[in-house]
Amino acid sequence: MKEDTAQVKVPIPIQDLWKAMAVDIGKTATTVLPDIVSEVELLEGDGRLGTILIFKFHPGLKSTHQKERIVEFDESRYQIALEILEGGHLDHGFSSYTTGFKLTAVGEAETLIDINVLYETKPEHIHVPGDTIKGTFLYIKCLENHLSNGIA
Repeated sequence: MKEDTAQVKVPIPIQDLWKAMAVDIGKTATTVLPDIVSEVELLEGDGRLGTILIFKFHPGLKSTHQKERIVEFDESRYQIALEILEGGHLDHGFSSYTTGFKLTAVGEAETLIDINVLYETKPEHIHVPGDTIKGTFLYIKCLENHLSNGIA
């Protein structure tokens, strides 16, 4: 497995960020990424460990959907990880792809996000280390903008 890691600090309280990223993940994805995600369907589970979600994308994007399973969910440590089971990155040169987030409070109004992407590429795929983090940064920036505007 290959790994890309990054850290980013956002001016959002940890409880608000956790709720948006983990507890309300389906609602958040369509609200924060309206030009990408058209719908999120809960296929299995209760939104916690083992839950399977399908993120449906708008027509015209490189993939039609991305099916993910929550493989880590620790509310007491503010950690969540999602493994792609089908579609999305797996349609574009990756044979496995898991993104993990660990949130740490920095004072009352800021949160440090540790990002960890574990992946394998298909033999014919040329991957630049660090590229896996770019989409995650976009998501976090959109999430930060959304939460900063007080739309929860």
